Order: sequence, then structure tokens, then C-alpha cells
Amino acid sequence: MVYQGNRISVTMLDDGIANMQFNAENESVNKFDAETNKQFSEAVSALEKADDVKGLIVTSNKGVFIAGADITEFVGYFKQEESEITKWILDINAIFNRFEDLPFPKVAAINGAALGGGCEMTLVCEYRVMSDKAQIGLPETQLGIFPGFGGTVRTTRVIGVDNALELIATGQPQKPEDALKVGLVDAVVAADDLQNAAVELVKKCISGEFDWKAKREEKLQPVKLNALEQSMAINSAKGAIFAKANPKQYPAPAIAIDVIEKHISMTRDDALKVEAAGFAKAAKTPQAESLVGLFLNDQAVKKLAKTHSKQAHDINEAAVLGAGIMGGGIAYQSASKGLPIIMKDIKAAQLDLGMGEATDILSKMVQRGKITPAQMGETLSRIRPTLNYGDFGETDIVIEAVVENPKVKHAVLKEVEGLVKDNCILASNTSTISITHLAEVLERPENFVGMHFFNPVHRMPLVEVIRGEKSSEEAIATTVALASRMGKVPVVVNDCPGFLVNRVLFPYFGAFDLLLKQGADFVKVDKVMEKFGWPMGPAYLIDVVGLDTGVHGSEVMAEGFPDRMKPDYKGAIKQLFENNRLGQKNGVGFYKYEKDKRGKPQKIADDATYELLKATTDSDKQEFDDQTIIDRMMLAFCNETVRCLEDNIVSTPSEADMAMIMGVGFPPFRGGPCRYIDQVGLDNYLALCEKYAYLGKAYEAPQKIRDMAAAGETFYPKA
Repeated sequence: MVYQGNRISVTMLDDGIANMQFNAENESVNKFDAETNKQFSEAVSALEKADDVKGLIVTSNKGVFIAGADITEFVGYFKQEESEITKWILDINAIFNRFEDLPFPKVAAINGAALGGGCEMTLVCEYRVMSDKAQIGLPETQLGIFPGFGGTVRTTRVIGVDNALELIATGQPQKPEDALKVGLVDAVVAADDLQNAAVELVKKCISGEFDWKAKREEKLQPVKLNALEQSMAINSAKGAIFAKANPKQYPAPAIAIDVIEKHISMTRDDALKVEAAGFAKAAKTPQAESLVGLFLNDQAVKKLAKTHSKQAHDINEAAVLGAGIMGGGIAYQSASKGLPIIMKDIKAAQLDLGMGEATDILSKMVQRGKITPAQMGETLSRIRPTLNYGDFGETDIVIEAVVENPKVKHAVLKEVEGLVKDNCILASNTSTISITHLAEVLERPENFVGMHFFNPVHRMPLVEVIRGEKSSEEAIATTVALASRMGKVPVVVNDCPGFLVNRVLFPYFGAFDLLLKQGADFVKVDKVMEKFGWPMGPAYLIDVVGLDTGVHGSEVMAEGFPDRMKPDYKGAIKQLFENNRLGQKNGVGFYKYEKDKRGKPQKIADDATYELLKATTDSDKQEFDDQTIIDRMMLAFCNETVRCLEDNIVSTPSEADMAMIMGVGFPPFRGGPCRYIDQVGLDNYLALCEKYAYLGKAYEAPQKIRDMAAAGETFYPKA
């Protein structure tokens, strides 16, 4: 035994070959946390003193090779000054360098995911052998940072500047064949042969068959490109990367490019100093704070889902009532995750529509090479379309997805309750109707919950699980477990009009309507909010949702919250709806829609819209600058989010933020509405509320904001 710790061990194999194994006790994955970094340094010290080691392999006995750095520790480190962050990174890099400089060849045996610091660990080896089941990559830009353990330095020298920039900027993990193609790994073998292959490669290095010293030297020297070639590679990458990621919204890729441009003409040690300084700069951006926070919130929400699921009963078969696009999407989602599902409707044409939706989703996956035709057939076979309730006797959960009408839902729910077993859970996919109200007709209201999917089901990750007044913990737990099994992220909320997401979204639409009434141009509002970071502006969004859906939802919200969601004027959305402009559903809404060459609807500003909106626009029209538009739109949105926390509709800021990002596309780099309020500053935010309070209740600061500002509190721990 060369070294033994509870994170890392180094043992001797035959022929002078050592095995450094990452095996974090009591952890599901290996990661570079503070303790692992300490033991890594100790293991390297032991290897520096071991004169009987001729070569070494790096292995993991977890399903994941190394998942990367411990992101939970980032929050603390990122609160430090840039100089302290730089020092922290350089201290870790000193250990990686010492390992790289050991006087014998090293081969990484990549058995599972080698991400972030895990990938960088492989790069300090001279060779990398990868299992055909593994993946490798540098996903740090998705956290608002970029590789800091030598990733930008070594990739540029191992796989070339252009390949390195693509790997770092996209953050996408590489499959074995792709990693081999660009030279990120040197061989791909069957999982069972991995360790033997790594050992054989080390032996060939020891025997002199492979020149491992030359492989190492390549990483220690500047990139082998002349000045013109360097400039061409960098400029080409800038064009491609900036076209996909706005550097003002996501600065990490731009900082990474700048860092690489500076260090590709330097030796390793000088280059690492440039990388560390750049990493510290990225770590101090608000985007890094938001995106790291988003990752931690995601983990927290998933952990809550596991907690909720503890009281769930088994689900062996599900059913959906109501086919069509939504029912077909739900059926596909269940079947794609291996859970058989019955799809029931009263019309054969609707069943055809539902099966067509599932078939269309799967066909596109086949075309993109994601699945095989056989897998498509297997998934479709798990969906059983039917016109009757004959097979419902053993169903464990039934999702009602019929028309958004309480009378229809009451009739359907009452009917199906009498046909299923006593412990079958009934869940309504309603987007606005009270779960407590829908439960009034049921004999077993404790078995009834809301399960609100978002359209399109196969793309939208969020599911709201709504607790009615009489919903049991078992019903909530089973529905949460189903959502998780279907590959969705469930957030449990309490019952109220619109629940969480739609309750927050409609004041946003109300703020939009008020801006248009006072003279704002809907095209300008869209552009401003898209520049702010929304995937689409409010006019485009309501066109996609459907103006009929928007009007119906606004009426429900107005009844539920008349003090702030019942306007005393007719807004633009209702005006266009009354003129049969439904959005993409019929080709005209705020915009008119024409199909492009691929058959996708493209929006075009329509003069007819401006004519129709004259009837709902004040005669004394106002001009609005970009910041005023942002402030008014975001105040209405964020205030309602905080009111949902006040009313205990949602339990935590992390759940609220994740729901808004996953449900309506709140800009991820801003971290969610609660994180956004923190970054604006509670005092500044309160001042904005007071500035616009004259516009109505929706703009007035919730009491929670007043109390937090007075106490100097924030939604998340202060930096």
C-alpha cells in the first residue's frame, strides 16, 4: 500500500504498476471536495517518495469516474475576493502539476462520467483509455464559470484550440466515439476490458514502445500554431460561440476565449496563472452566482421530491383521460420511461390525435438518431388507446386531462372514481381550476390531487403537484413519485387560483397590457424583454400559449385576486381575442405567422394589430425607455412570486425560482425571481415598488419584502 485515505488509495499491482483509485466512502460519486484535494496532495507526496513505481493507472470504483469539483463548496469560495479565488485555484493546480510531473507514465481508466475536474484529472495523465459506456466533458460554462484545474491549458495543447473552445464553450459531454475522434482520449474499449487495457498501455510506455515523455512535453509547451493560425482559430471560435450565447448574459465563454487567446503562446505554469485569474473573474460575476445557485436549487428541489415520495404506493400502470395533444404528450412521457399507460377518450379521432402526437415525437427522435425504430415501437406498445373503462380496474393512478371546464371535469372524475380500486390516485391536469373545488364531487377526496403538466409535455421539465384541502400525504407522495419516474421535476404547491406558475404569470401579462394601454409598442416590449433574457417576449409568449387560453386564465385570476388582477379597462389581449386573433392556433395574434421552409411558424409584425389596438390605447400615449419596461414587467412578476411565498402556496425560494425557470422560461442566468430581487438589492427593489405603486396593487411591495428590507435579510445567504 503506497497510500490509504477514505477518498483515494494507491496500491501496487504487478510489474511496478501502481493503481490510484478514487473511492469516496459514504458518497454516491467521487468529486474534488476539500478533503479529496487534501488526500490527492498526500497521495502525490507518497508517490514522489516511492522509488519502486514504474507506471500508474488512475481508476474509480464508483459508477461515475469523477463528477468534478464539489459545487456545494463553490458558494463559500466565490464569496472571497478575486485574489483569494485565484490563490485557491493555483494551490489546487500545484497538486495537479506535481502529479503530472511524476517521473513515470500515467494512464487514466475512464469507467464512467469524467466531468469538469474529473476530465481535468485525466488530462494530467499522458494517456486516457475510455469505456464505451463512459462520457467526458467540461460543463463548467453551464455554471457561469469555465475549467480552472488546467482544463483550458491542457485541452488546447491536446486536442487543438478549435476543438478545445467548442468543448469548453458548449459544456456538452462527449460520447466515447466523439472523444476519440478529436483526441481527447486515446482508446475506447469495452467496460470489462478497461483496467487491463490501461495496464497494457502503461507497460508499453515503460518498455519504450510509446513515447510518453513526448506526450507530456506537448502539454508543458505553448500551442504549436503561428500567430496567424492562432488568430484565425480564436476569431472563428468567437463568431460561432457568440452567435449561440450572448456574452452579456453568459460571460463565461467569452472570458474563457480571452484566457485561451492570452495563454496559448505560454508554457504550462504561466498559462495556468492566466487561467486562474480568468476563472476568478468569471466566479465573481452575478451570472456565476445565479447559475451555481440554480444548480444547488435543482438539487434541493429533487431532494424534496425524494422526501415527498417516501409515502408513495407502487405504480405499475397509469392512465390518462382525454387524448389529443396533451393526453398524447402525457402518454408518451410515461411510456418513454417504461411505465405502461392507458389512454382513454370518448372519440376515436381524439385517440388517433393522441397516438399521433406520441408517434410524431418518437419519429423525430428516430430521425435524429436518438432511438432506433425498434425502440420507438417498444415505447408505442406501452400505450393502450381505448374508448371504454374496461381496463381501469387495476390502474394505480389516473391523470384527467379533459377540457378546462369544471362541469366536464366534475362529471369525468366522478365517473372514473366509481370504476377504479379504492386506493387509486386521481390527478387533474388542470392549469387554473381549484383542486379543492374539483374534489367536491368525489367520495374519496383524499385520493385526489392536481398534476399540472406544461405544454409541450416532452420538453417542459416542470410538473406542479397541487395539494387540495383534503389531499392525503399518500396521494401527494404517489403523484410526486410518478412525476419523477416520468423524468419530470415535481414541485408541490398548495391550492389557489392558477396555483404557482400561472398565478405569477398573469400579473406579468397584466403589466404588459397596461404598458400597451399607455402607448408602448408590443414589438419593442418583446425585444426589450428578450434582451433581458426571456426566450420570448410577452406578445410572442401569449401568441404561443393562445389568446383564448390567456383570456380564460385572466378571468379566473381576476375572480381569485380582484385587487390586483382585475383591470378596469379592456386590454390588448382581450381586444385581439374578440377579433378572433388566437395566436399561433389560427395564424394571427399580436403577430401573424407564416411557415418557413422547414414548416415552422415565423412571426411577422402585423399592421392590422396596430389598427385593432388603437381602440384600447390611451389618447395621450407615452414613450417608455428599456429600463422602465423591464422594471414594470418584472415588478409585477416578482411581487406575485413573493406573495405566493407569503401565502404558503410554495414553501421555499428555491422551489419558486426553479418553477419559474422550468415553467415559463425565466432567464436562467438571473437565477429566478427571488435571486433576481437579491441581486437588485432589497432596498433598491423596495424603492422601485414605491416608485410604481401608483399603477396599482400588483406593483406595491408585498409585506414580506418590506420586512426583509427592514431586517437586512435576503432570500439567499449574502455574498
